[in-house]
Amino acid sequence: MDRRRRATVALTLNFLSLLFSITAFSSSYWCEGIRKVPKPFCTGRAREKQAYCIHFNNSEANSSSNVVQYTWETGDDKFIERHFHAGIWYSCEENINGDGEKCRSFITLTPPADRGVLWLSIVAEVLYITLLLTGVSLMSVEVCYYTSVIDGLKLNAFAAIFTVLSGLLGMVAHMMYTTVFQMTVNLGPEDWRPQNWDYGWSYCLAWGSFTCCMAASVTTINRYTKTILEFKQRRRNLERSLQGKQKTLDQDVTEPVWDVYINALQGNREGFMDLSVSGQTASPYENANTAPFTHCDEYC
Repeated sequence: MDRRRRATVALTLNFLSLLFSITAFSSSYWCEGIRKVPKPFCTGRAREKQAYCIHFNNSEANSSSNVVQYTWETGDDKFIERHFHAGIWYSCEENINGDGEKCRSFITLTPPADRGVLWLSIVAEVLYITLLLTGVSLMSVEVCYYTSVIDGLKLNAFAAIFTVLSGLLGMVAHMMYTTVFQMTVNLGPEDWRPQNWDYGWSYCLAWGSFTCCMAASVTTINRYTKTILEFKQRRRNLERSLQGKQKTLDQDVTEPVWDVYINALQGNREGFMDLSVSGQTASPYENANTAPFTHCDEYC
């Protein structure tokens, strides 16, 4: 029951790691930030868009007050902050009018010198998810369908290997993407570079997946090692008990053989004494010659 409970804990951690990794890989919230863009000229209803545009040369409001208003709009008043979020696949930013988002492929935004690293990060992420899926499958078979302890131990060993390898690949993939994003911020297109940015919930979820993966691998290896040590301890105890029983059996067998030998010796002596006491005629030379040889033959 203890081994089954630890196997269930490892399976749960590995499944959470797989779920987190798939969610983070398919989302575009690894990094979030703000970039400043110039305000466009106002068109249409100026009152509704006065916070998002500049009032100048507007046909609906062509008074001198609007012209004076434009002359006072200097510095930060000429710019507007646009929120954006980027992931492995896409980088999206909100429209100025507030109608939806505008998305672009993050691969096209990456500098050409760093696109190879980005593709390596994508391949590592795919392998990370594949190995996690393999580890979850092996652990599920171990928990639900294995028939003997030896089969479960073999599945446990393979699951531990796949889980450790997936954790290493996940760590490398996350670090490579972080490096590529920082290079894109410094060397990317001018119309995309953010002023302020920070890591988003997908990035935290990706590292949470890595944490669960390593916890599952540690639990699996610990369970495998503990099972091997239990087998070795039971084997030593069994060998000691068998050695004790063998010594006991040797003593029990040795004592009857010695008793039989002593009884045989005593019986021969009694027979020899009976012959000498009885009324049979036998010369002393005959007794002296035949008895020792007979006695020796019996012992042999």
